[in-house]
Amino acid sequence: MTDRRFYNLMEMPFIDVQRRIKEEGNDLVLVPLGSTEKHGAHIPLGCDSYITIRVTEIAAERADVLHTPLLPFGYSPHHMGRVDEGCGTVTLSAETYRRVLHDITNSLIFHGINKVIFVSHHGSNSKPVDEILRRLRYTTGAFIAYYKTPTEREIGVLKGILTGPPEETPGWHAGELETATMMALVPDSVFMDRAVNGRAHAPEWMGAAFSKIDGTAHVRFRGSENITVPMEHHEYSDSATIGNPFRASAEQGHRIIDAQAEHLAAFVLEAKRFPSHVVNRDFADRA
Repeated sequence: MTDRRFYNLMEMPFIDVQRRIKEEGNDLVLVPLGSTEKHGAHIPLGCDSYITIRVTEIAAERADVLHTPLLPFGYSPHHMGRVDEGCGTVTLSAETYRRVLHDITNSLIFHGINKVIFVSHHGSNSKPVDEILRRLRYTTGAFIAYYKTPTEREIGVLKGILTGPPEETPGWHAGELETATMMALVPDSVFMDRAVNGRAHAPEWMGAAFSKIDGTAHVRFRGSENITVPMEHHEYSDSATIGNPFRASAEQGHRIIDAQAEHLAAFVLEAKRFPSHVVNRDFADRA
């Protein structure tokens, strides 16, 4: 017998889950969504997954809510690259990805969960999900949310932790932020002798009239960034690194994870108070 309080559904017998979701405020579950995709040659394919699950674990304990196991595959078609270039990358199609989120959510709601918050560090996981999040809300009445860890263009939460100037895009792919977090979480999988200081650029085939500063789906044209172009990652990043990984340290990585987890936990505590009125828990109707 143990007095340990578990948070990961995978580690718990079903009768303990039954008890927990009946506790006040424990009708909310976090669902961590990772990815397995090409990053710079110096950090592992699982970078986004490692960050996502650790932030989720810390936040779940701080806010006293349950979380599911990590989904290690995400929406990463742009990282497949040419043959041999994105080796190890695994991507789900947008349709499959939405279906997986649909089935996970309906499984949880069927057994009494009223609120589901998806958590992901991988930016592109957010691209295919608006339709399914809305459909889940409309068909079930549950509170549904998607939490993207504060990175990329949303690094205000990390003010004072990241040191690179804006032109070094410190929160981007395999740069300062992700290298630091991998140093903190999986140091044996970091190979700094392979690291490069990389920048994004518009695809060469677009010509000199276009530019690009980071990994969004946009390009700049005549001072405006209103054009969305489906691009492959290798077309705008020569090394799969966007940023300066040489600024990173393990100490910095621990601070980043803690700040992200604190922000998520604060949101979860607020979400616990939100009203939710589940109107449909019949899994058979939606299977």
